[in-house]
Amino acid sequence: MVSASAKLGRDDAAKLARDAAKVIVAKGKQVAEFKTAGKAPAQCVDAMLGPTGNLRAPTLRVGKTVLVGFDEAAYRAALL
Repeated sequence: MVSASAKLGRDDAAKLARDAAKVIVAKGKQVAEFKTAGKAPAQCVDAMLGPTGNLRAPTLRVGKTVLVGFDEAAYRAALL
């Protein structure tokens, strides 16, 4: 667990992506899914970051899946 006041940037997002098999990013009503498999594609990392360049919240790691932002359907699929 990381404190909410901690600022996580591009390098932290890239590490999360590399360690995951799949990254799901929700921005508004748009949901993007990236298969990372040990890599951190720039498009994936860019999607994980907010306008300030910090990792978007909420961010949740469930097994080998990382969820960034909130989408109810994506959370249901990952948690059930």
